[in-house]
Amino acid sequence: MNTQHQAPSPNSAEQHHPLLKLALELGPLLVFFFGNLRGEWLARTFPVLSSIGSPLLIATALFMVATIVALVISRIVFKHLPLMPFVSGVVVLVFGSLSLWLHDDTFIKMKPTIVNTLFGTVLLGGLFFGKSLLGYVFNAAFQLDDEGWRKLTLRWGIFFLFLAVLNEVVWRNFSDAVWVNFKVWGTMPITILFTLAQMPLVMKHSLPDERTTENDKRP
Repeated sequence: MNTQHQAPSPNSAEQHHPLLKLALELGPLLVFFFGNLRGEWLARTFPVLSSIGSPLLIATALFMVATIVALVISRIVFKHLPLMPFVSGVVVLVFGSLSLWLHDDTFIKMKPTIVNTLFGTVLLGGLFFGKSLLGYVFNAAFQLDDEGWRKLTLRWGIFFLFLAVLNEVVWRNFSDAVWVNFKVWGTMPITILFTLAQMPLVMKHSLPDERTTENDKRP
C-alpha cells in the first residue's frame, strides 16, 4: 500500500490572519534592516544603544527583540510556533547573543548559512530514509502524491543549500551594507521566484481536496 505524505493544513487562525502571519515573518527582517541603516542615529537618540557597538550589532540586538516578539505573538494568535520561524528564531538568539557578547558580527552573518544548511540537510536526509518532510516544514495547505512530495522536497533541499552557499559568498566578499540589503531584499525575491517556478510541479501532482470530493458525492 502506498502511503501519502499529507501536509498539515493551516489552522483557522492562520487562514483568517494571513497578513499577520506574513508580517510576523517579515517584521524582524525589516527591523534588522532599519537598525543597520539608522544605527548611528539610534545610538545618538538612545545612548544606551551606543554601548552595543557598530550599527550592525545594534541591528542584531533589535533583530533579536523583534524575533522574540514575533514568536510570542505567533504562539498567542496561532496557538503554535511555525517550525521554520521557530528554528530560525533559535539560531538568531544563539548567534546574535554570541555576536553581542564577543562584539563580533561574524556569528549573525553566519546565521542564514546555518539555518539554510540545516533545512537543506534535513530535507535531503529525510529523502535518503524514504521520508518527504517538506509538508511539515512549510505547514502547507496543499496535498501532493508521493512522487510530487519527493520531487518538491528534493528541489527545496537543494535550494536551501544554494541559499547557504550564496550567503557565504556575499558576506565574505562584500560590505556589511551589501550583505544586509541582500539578506532583506535579495533572499526574499529569490525565494518567491523559486516558489513560483515550482507551481507546475505542484499542480501536476496535487491530490483532489477530500472535502470537495465528499461534497460532490452527496445527493
